Amino acid sequence: MPIQKFTDLDVYNIAHELAMEMFKISKQFPGDEKYSLTDQIRRSSRSIAANIAEGWGKRIYPANFKKQLVDANGSLEETKSWLMFARDCEYITSGEFDSYILHSEKAGAKLWKLHDNWH
Repeated sequence: MPIQKFTDLDVYNIAHELAMEMFKISKQFPGDEKYSLTDQIRRSSRSIAANIAEGWGKRIYPANFKKQLVDANGSLEETKSWLMFARDCEYITSGEFDSYILHSEKAGAKLWKLHDNWH
């Protein structure tokens, strides 16, 4: 089945799912993290999916689409950094961290595959 909208992209759905996971875990963060870690991890994780969607809208210009995918990957790496802070501040367990990193790596692999194969 041909891809007709950005929600048909596996990588978008994986990124959206990751953003929702970050939203859920960040609800458990202390109140004094509201305008720092909580806000940052939500924004960066949502930016992954949003950049993929924005790029899809520009896909007739391959360079623009690819740039948005690179931006999405930048947000993905930022999210991983915030996850490290969450783990090191003991807001999430090492097991949770490992699970989220695995999910992130899956998204990253799909991002680069789409980037490298887009014509």
